[in-house]
Amino acid sequence: MHPLLFVLFCLLNSPAFLKAQEQEYAGNPFRGTRVINGHSIVMLREGEMEMIINHRFGRLNSGAGELFGLDQSNVRIGLDYGLRDWLSFGAGRSSLGKEFDGFLKLRLLRQGKGGGWPLSITGFASSAYNSSEVLDPARPIVRQNRFAFTYQLLLARKFSERLSLQLTPALVHYNLVASRDLTNDIFSLGAAFRYQASKNLAFTGEFFQQLAGQLPLDATNPLSIGVDINTGSHVFQLHLTNSSAMIEKQFIGETTGKILKGDVHLGFNIVRTFKVKGRRY
Repeated sequence: MHPLLFVLFCLLNSPAFLKAQEQEYAGNPFRGTRVINGHSIVMLREGEMEMIINHRFGRLNSGAGELFGLDQSNVRIGLDYGLRDWLSFGAGRSSLGKEFDGFLKLRLLRQGKGGGWPLSITGFASSAYNSSEVLDPARPIVRQNRFAFTYQLLLARKFSERLSLQLTPALVHYNLVASRDLTNDIFSLGAAFRYQASKNLAFTGEFFQQLAGQLPLDATNPLSIGVDINTGSHVFQLHLTNSSAMIEKQFIGETTGKILKGDVHLGFNIVRTFKVKGRRY
């Protein structure tokens, strides 16, 4: 048995974990499965399918000729599915880089209500495939070098009915980088918050800090702020961000926008959840 699978098996069958399954749980710290760009701790229920349309306009400082970025756009369309209450998977396609991506999301622990586990913990793994055309036909890219992989551990706590926080240590591995001076592995630590201002309105924020010396000189750390609007049947997320990307390997390691220079994108996520299997919630 693989060592990681053995550790996971021991964790899921430990007395503390089994005891935690018998208790009541705190409510979800976030409204949807995404904070802004990155995943939240929230899982789909078994049999639920979620369609997500992510849209990022161009930079606000692009000027009136580009209608301050509204003439430009990057889009990702994806489908997520809850195979079990504790296991989800999904796939999508982004116009930026013509990237296809897929992910698995596994709930490990849930925050207890009135005691028990103080945090919710979820494991996340994704892969992305860049299908864009080669710029120089004399230098083709072999298929395996088009892949990148991301591994994250999502740790969140709901402190009250209004405030929730999440930490996201992450590792992104690129099979191919632009030069020998760059590392194939990028380690980062993400942080996110959600503040519930009213029944249907919440403020959100998200930031990923990379270790020094890992990124190209023109790369920056992604920062995003936004609002979540709950309409009952779906969630509308509106935000400002310095990243035009919407998948992990892109916004963690390939963001180049400098906020102080006005490299800010207006964006939104539209999330619609369907019940495909089982009873309605």
